Amino acid sequence: MSDGIQWLVDAMPSSGWTLDVYFARGIDAEELALRMGALRGARAGPMTDAEIAALDVDAYPDHGPSSAVVRVDEHAGWAFAITYGPYLDLLEEVSCDGVEAVHYHHNPDHPPTNVMYARDGRTVCGFGLCEEEHRYGQEPDLLLPDLVAAGILHPDGESYCDPDIDDYDDRKRLGLAIFEERFGLSLPCTALAEAPLPVYAIKGSPAPGFEEISAWAAAKGRPLPDERLRLIPARLRSEYEQATDPQ
Repeated sequence: MSDGIQWLVDAMPSSGWTLDVYFARGIDAEELALRMGALRGARAGPMTDAEIAALDVDAYPDHGPSSAVVRVDEHAGWAFAITYGPYLDLLEEVSCDGVEAVHYHHNPDHPPTNVMYARDGRTVCGFGLCEEEHRYGQEPDLLLPDLVAAGILHPDGESYCDPDIDDYDDRKRLGLAIFEERFGLSLPCTALAEAPLPVYAIKGSPAPGFEEISAWAAAKGRPLPDERLRLIPARLRSEYEQATDPQ
């Protein structure tokens, strides 16, 4: 039985990151990672969602190393990448050369959680969940008939069938169901829990000081950072900085 994607409304990565998922149809998982910035053959892992917390990635580039990684796999005819790190808008790059792509980006407050669809290098359509009167892309009304059929919007595309939202999560599931059914999207629930998946660095690799910190770790008998990701685990960087601080 398919997991679909409606469960994403209630999901939160155990690593603490904002949930950010790319789907691509027409390429495999490695090609998806490459289009997002990974180097060919630089696959690490497999890692669980919780293990990503040990890596030196930061969602706030002004306060961290500005690196990012993805955990990737394939399911139900789509490759998918769960992204960790600063927000990266890569939808059109992922969808180039005839590929279809969907980007789900969860925002806890405002702006709303957005779901966007692209094909052949162009953003076709998309909307914010619970703000469906604002639609985007080169064909913003492509999914309007689906929104009307779901009982979210009237045919004018501007007025809501039920303007008073009692349960925002239920409304978000209705919006996600449109993408799920229209494009056949599904993501295994285990991908955000215990499933170990291949990992690629897509930004900030090699990390600053990678060679020096790796050499120090080897001399001290500390676990070495992954040569394929070339990112320094946050704890190891902290230990190195404390040990080498001249004060």
